[in-house]
Amino acid sequence: MNVTLLAPAQHELDEAIAWYAAQAPGLGDAFLVETLKTITLITRHPQAWHPLSPQTRRCRLSRFPYSVIYSLDGDDLLVIAIAHQHRKPGYWRKRL
Repeated sequence: MNVTLLAPAQHELDEAIAWYAAQAPGLGDAFLVETLKTITLITRHPQAWHPLSPQTRRCRLSRFPYSVIYSLDGDDLLVIAIAHQHRKPGYWRKRL
């Protein structure tokens, strides 16, 4: 499966990594590893998580209060957002 992050999703990932890195040594790296594990899990079982709309789904990270918002198109996984679970719900919908 091909994985693509929209530019705003990449920016969110970079910002979250930087914020966690500033909180404690190694925490930014831990956030990145957790995000990559979640994306890998999605590629293995893309239909397994909560549908937000007919085109989008959400998979929550285990250790951090973030979700990977994604859509599928055949063998392509498009990451729409790396969304904090307690901020502006649905803000990413305008990216579709």
